[in-house]
This record gives sequence, structure tokens and C-alpha cells, in this order.
Amino acid sequence: MATPNPPFQTAVKPFNDATIADAASRIIAGECVAVPTETVYGLAADATQGEAVARIYAAKGRPSFNPLIVHVPTLNEAKKIARFNDPAEELAAAFWPGPLTMVLPARKDSPVASLVTAGLDTIAIRIPAHPAMQALLKASGKPLAAPSANASGRISPSCADHVQKSLGGRIGLIIDAGPTQHGLESTIVAPTDSAVHILRPGPISADRVAAAAGIPVSIREAAKIDAPGQLASHYAPSKPLRLDAVEAKADEWLIGFGAIVGDSSLSPSGDLVEAAAQLFARLHEAEASDKPHIAVAPLPATGIGAAIADRLARAAHSD
Repeated sequence: MATPNPPFQTAVKPFNDATIADAASRIIAGECVAVPTETVYGLAADATQGEAVARIYAAKGRPSFNPLIVHVPTLNEAKKIARFNDPAEELAAAFWPGPLTMVLPARKDSPVASLVTAGLDTIAIRIPAHPAMQALLKASGKPLAAPSANASGRISPSCADHVQKSLGGRIGLIIDAGPTQHGLESTIVAPTDSAVHILRPGPISADRVAAAAGIPVSIREAAKIDAPGQLASHYAPSKPLRLDAVEAKADEWLIGFGAIVGDSSLSPSGDLVEAAAQLFARLHEAEASDKPHIAVAPLPATGIGAAIADRLARAAHSD
């Protein structure tokens, strides 16, 4: 079985054209790269590659598959991924590029991997202002999923040294452009036609959001939020789900892994990174099948397998 998170020699390089070219080649190859934004340093990977996104979770040791923010260079690129209403257009005009993330309905033809959204029908999106992140977006030509570049549960990093102390040996490259401007994660909002819901406070205040959107602003309770950095309500299939199944019952669609073939498979080769990348797609496929129940083969609960196990356990116990 492939090792999901092999040790790295972590290079710390100054922000310049050569470093961006190196970083872009790593992104295209499916690696993660730490890059500064105006808020905090982010751990970026190609948002269209499920396995690249899985490596973010593996590097961070993230305990579950929370939705991730997708970074794009322009509003035109954002509109290829999400659907914008009028308040979203007003907020984009006022605050992008900048430290505002919007949670919007995902386009049906969005190229973003389902692991980024944790299977939800919304997507968190931002146009960053930092020249290093903008340069990497343009050089790679990819939308970038990028949570904070720190081990899960640790303090968010506002300089390259913070990233090195937290993720050194887990990633190949840190782009060093000095301390970040805000040192605080972006404000996250969900704009509807009648109100803007603030999902996470940040550098842009509620008053500024209300003035720009021209509609009321509310603070939504964390337990109800489908957004990064909060207690998200993740996708769970509507059918009963049985775990650690070595064979299917007559009424079950079996999602296999490794030697257990099943009706579909998370990874025939037993690769946990591939399994993470395929998780939500395989659950959707099973839900759409004509079988009333779903079963999932056993997976090792090590490395990124622990995140897969966490997600499946909560899906199996959803109401």
C-alpha cells in the first residue's frame, strides 16, 4: 500500500519568480505548497485533483474532511466555480481581492473535486490579494484549495517560521514572503437575496459587509454552518450505511477497498490517498444505485485513513 504522507525535505525559499515556478510545478504534480496570503499562510494544492487535496488533509493531520476554501485569481474564474447572486456581486466588487470568503452554490459543471466541498452543494471561494498567492494561481493555472498551513488544531501561521515548525518534514516547499498583513483568517459570509450571514468573523467587519451588500447581516450559529473553520454539517447518504463489510448483503451496494472488490472501490490498490479522493464520489454513486443499503469495506485507520474513518463513522450515524 502506498504511503499517504511520506517524509519530505522541506525547503524554505524566498518569494521570487524562480520560487513561484518551482511551486507551480509542484502544484501541477499534485503536491502541497505553503504560500502566504494577506490573512495567514495557506497550504495550497490543485483544487481539481482529488488526490492533491487529500494530501492537504494528510499533511495537516486534519481529523475530518471539512470543506476547504478555494482561491482563484479573478472574478471570471470564480464564476466558473460558483453561482453569484446580486449581493455576492456587490461584495465581490467591494472586497475582492481581499480577506473575504463567500460560501455560494457550486456550479454543476465546477471542476473542483468533491473532497474540497466535503460533498456539499455549496463552495467557499476567495480572491486573495497577496502577490505571492496571486502569482502562484496564475503560474499554475489552477484553482487552489488552501486551508491554513499548520498541523490540525495548532495556531494558524502568520510567517514562514510558523509553518516550518508545524509542517516541517510534511511538505516540500514553503514560500517565504515575510509576515502576513492581517494574521487572522478571512471573514466568511453566505450571501442570500435577502440577507448576508456571517459564518466566521475576520478582518472585514459586519458593518462593512452590511454597507457593501445593502441588505441585513446576521451571525449564524456555528453548529448550523457549512463552512471552513466551523462545525460543518457534512454530506451523508440518505441510505443506511454499514461499516467494515467484507462482503455485501443482498440489499447492499458494497464500496470496496484493496482486495475487497465490491460494486465500486475507493482504491483497488489499497492507496489511502486515492481512497480519500474518491470517498464522496463513491458515496454519491452508492446513494444513486438501486440498492436500499450501503456497505463499506474496512480501511486502515492510520494517517489519512483516520480522517476517512471519522467521516464514514459520522455518515453511518447520521439521522
